[in-house]
Amino acid sequence: MSGMRVPNAFLARVTSVAVTAMAIAACATPLRLQRLNPPDLPPSRDLYTHVVVAEGGRLVFVAGEVALDSAGRIVGAGDFRAQARQTYRNVERALRAAGAGWDDVVKTTTYVTDARELPALLEVRRDFIKGAPPPNTLLQVVKLARDELLIEAEAIAVVH
Repeated sequence: MSGMRVPNAFLARVTSVAVTAMAIAACATPLRLQRLNPPDLPPSRDLYTHVVVAEGGRLVFVAGEVALDSAGRIVGAGDFRAQARQTYRNVERALRAAGAGWDDVVKTTTYVTDARELPALLEVRRDFIKGAPPPNTLLQVVKLARDELLIEAEAIAVVH
């Protein structure tokens, strides 16, 4: 038996069956999101969650979305609140395209050109993100891709 060779087709079939079994097992694992605000970290004041642990799902990455409509025209030129609404609408549309929603989001990153707009940003976010908000990194930047853009947001979600 030691000199017997196993055909490549047989090995490929066994490997295929093994990979399929692992994929089925991964899908059988129920999606679970655990949101944590450890007491030894600063209080999040319900503005974000420090940690989200995701198990049993697939990742969805949403690129940085901005205040452009479906034709590529700016929405709310010079109006931060209007741009924030359009930006979050676009993130929501991208999430839906992947079968996800705001409840599935485990991380957001928000870029603004003026951090003084934080109160308006938080108000708009609350219109979209209900319940425990995901971890968020907020960055003030000098400029976004176009001069008239005031906000950009990206998201990572986990769906089953």
